[in-house]
Amino acid sequence: MANRKDSTARRQRRTRAKFRLRRNGRPRLSVFRSHEHIYAQIIDDIHGATLAAASSLEKDMRAKLAKGGNKDAAIAVGKLIAERATAKGIKDVVFDRGSYIYHGRVKALADAAREGGLNF
Repeated sequence: MANRKDSTARRQRRTRAKFRLRRNGRPRLSVFRSHEHIYAQIIDDIHGATLAAASSLEKDMRAKLAKGGNKDAAIAVGKLIAERATAKGIKDVVFDRGSYIYHGRVKALADAAREGGLNF
């Protein structure tokens, strides 16, 4: 029987394998969440570099958010990552939800990033 870590890794590989074929050189918008915070990075896998990042741990985000692990925080992080990406000229990305279900905070972040101008 597989343990939790193995199951998570298997879901991550399956998710990333699906969009590896349809990337067309687009960077990856990767989402990571914990119980208390949510993080987003735009990663260029070809060069192995992070192009933009945002999280609910940032000082200005902490000041305006009551909690960093709810939907409001996810929406704020989604808007911030979209703003930082468009400032660097990035419009098209591939959404990498990792092993998380596309629901709740992950979906809220994705919708806010779309509203902010990212296409995926």
